[in-house]
Amino acid sequence: MNESTPRAGFPTTHWSQVARAGNLAAPEARTALAELCAAYWYPIYALVRRTGHGHTDSLDLTQEYFARLLEKPVLAAADRSRGRFRAFLRVDCGFFLGDRRDRDQAQKRGGGRAPLSIDARDAEGRYRIEPAYDFTPDRLFDRAWALTLLTRAVDLVAAEYATSGRGPLFEKLRGALTGDSLTVPYSEIATALGMTEAAVQQAAARLRKRYRTILRDEIAATLDNPTDQAVTAEIRDLFDALGR
Repeated sequence: MNESTPRAGFPTTHWSQVARAGNLAAPEARTALAELCAAYWYPIYALVRRTGHGHTDSLDLTQEYFARLLEKPVLAAADRSRGRFRAFLRVDCGFFLGDRRDRDQAQKRGGGRAPLSIDARDAEGRYRIEPAYDFTPDRLFDRAWALTLLTRAVDLVAAEYATSGRGPLFEKLRGALTGDSLTVPYSEIATALGMTEAAVQQAAARLRKRYRTILRDEIAATLDNPTDQAVTAEIRDLFDALGR
């Protein structure tokens, strides 16, 4: 993929496409929502977990919450002026949990439906390394959302580089994106890949630029009105959620 080529995948705005579709029977609406569920289940799991539910119950409740989104016109009735998909999900999940407490706890959660696949070990493994202090459920949700977006952006860049045959270069330069130090100096990367050191430095600069573009695209796709100003504000808020 050329670095200037628009990336296929999610629509320009995640939730507005689903909400405006209205008809959950429409393939495009269900497909977009299913993709959202698969991409952003962990922030919901973390929020549910931090509200006091155990590991197994949190998995069940996360599944039920997304089953509810898939089967009821929740998004179609949402106030799109809220602008941020994460804000809507966070508040809506709070309503869901409150309503769930009022229902029969013996009822089988999710009605046996599994709208998305959740790796139980991954869910709890990620949760166990979350900060244990001074993090409300809402703040932890925002932190998990930010980390999810950052991870998705890295994964998408990695996929692009692998598809174009530049996978080894990406793996050598991954640290330039994650904030970690490079595992080896540019000079050694150049020798290993048969490149000049200057070429490797230029490749690192292009990689960082591509990562920033994809991250902005991912963030824009979660906003109903993704202006440059709105995207920049969301980036600032997400990094604030990470405590940076």
